[in-house]
Amino acid sequence: MTDKSMTPEDVVGRLRSGMTLGIGGWGSRRKPMALVRALLRSEITDLTVVSYGGPDVGLLAAAGRIRRLVAPFATLDSIPLEPHFRAAREAGAFALTELDEAMFMWGLHAAANRLPFLPVRAGLGSDVMRVNPELRTVTSPYADGEELVAVPALRTDAALVHLNRADRLGNAQYLGPDPYFDDLFCEAADAAYVSCEQLVESAELSKAGPPQSLLVSRHCVTGVVECPNGAHFTSCVPDYGRDEAFQKLYASTPWAEFAARFLRGASEQDYQRAVRAWHEEQS
Repeated sequence: MTDKSMTPEDVVGRLRSGMTLGIGGWGSRRKPMALVRALLRSEITDLTVVSYGGPDVGLLAAAGRIRRLVAPFATLDSIPLEPHFRAAREAGAFALTELDEAMFMWGLHAAANRLPFLPVRAGLGSDVMRVNPELRTVTSPYADGEELVAVPALRTDAALVHLNRADRLGNAQYLGPDPYFDDLFCEAADAAYVSCEQLVESAELSKAGPPQSLLVSRHCVTGVVECPNGAHFTSCVPDYGRDEAFQKLYASTPWAEFAARFLRGASEQDYQRAVRAWHEEQS
């Protein structure tokens, strides 16, 4: 068995400009933010990002790292539209492939199963087909002859996800209410990197939650990173909720000002210290 433990810098050292990058989580929930921040400390750019978008997309878009975004939305949940994503998109900073949530999910399923596409009903009769003229339909070869959308596989070069617990072999567990398709992101990628709140011994995973909570299996994981508070400012239930006060600050602060105060440090620890200092100022 192989110890796959890494640092955020180790993970980013395996990424390259021009890659297609899948990012797990959903909106402003359990995003691998420490890994995204490590990516921002690098020179990597020209990315195609595949995500149920949240502040991961907002940060990368504001920093000019995205060439194309493939997403059904970009939201902060309690703030409906991710403002830094919106500003970058309105400025024409990147191309957008907008799929509905079900089509996006089936695209991940297709990639996870190494299929070129999957036929689905989602998208039929909607503007998704109009705004994505490259999408194609297929006709069922059976007696029904139904026309279906051929959702292309969302295959990625690498995936970044964040879970509550993991072992050093790459098995990872969620303890909150929703898996957010993180397993599909890992299986759809050529390489997958899991950050977690806590690294534990393998036997401890079965004690922390039911078998179905063991979401990600080591066979599809390349590296695992222990990052306490690594989803901040998004939620990582039950370890912590969303930092709503800080999220409001992020959403309302000009990008250059936010980045100068919170993202100019050399490490994740510098970011966490800057956040603590800001909270102390508010007390």
